[in-house]
Amino acid sequence: MLEQNAIKVLTKNKNLYLRVLKGHFATSNSHSNYYIDVSMQKSRLSEAQAVASELVSYYNANTIVDTILCLDGMEVVGTCLASELTKGGFASINAHQTIYVITPEQTSGSQLIFRDNLVATVKGKNVLVLAASVATGRTVGAAIDAVNYYGGRVAGVCSIFATIDEYMGHTVHSVFDPKDLQGYATYSSHQCPMCKNGEKIDGLVNCHGFSKL
Repeated sequence: MLEQNAIKVLTKNKNLYLRVLKGHFATSNSHSNYYIDVSMQKSRLSEAQAVASELVSYYNANTIVDTILCLDGMEVVGTCLASELTKGGFASINAHQTIYVITPEQTSGSQLIFRDNLVATVKGKNVLVLAASVATGRTVGAAIDAVNYYGGRVAGVCSIFATIDEYMGHTVHSVFDPKDLQGYATYSSHQCPMCKNGEKIDGLVNCHGFSKL
């Protein structure tokens, strides 16, 4: 994203802020009047650490985390979060008292799977699901289904930005939410008022970023 076009939602932490663009953006599942850019949080260490420091505050010493399941390219944040959890003396049932940071594989049918060499990091483990953003919940839902299928237990769900606070019985914790964005709205692609008003789409969005149209 070009810095001069970005709106920054600031916090008290100089390394913790949200970059957004206003307009008409489309994902495979919905349309929104904001594009939430989390690319720097996912790739810049100082920002990833700031996100991890904020998210770790939602979990206490009674929350057991053995594995962090990273969605949407959140491995850097996941590693920082694992470090924060370990540093804070959080409980783990792993024999080596460490936290695994893993990424699922996605099939052509959008199912999430784990190869045989990774199953041991999920089976019987307490798995924290970490996403870049949670809007419709479909990707997080697939992650929860995968953890359950492979014999793990979902310890929690967290993200940088989320429009929902609960999904499939699990609380969704996030650093930012729609209250931080004035007039934020998201719609199904068939019920988008911007489309009905003839407003052209400014960009196509997925977990990798957006492509301007």
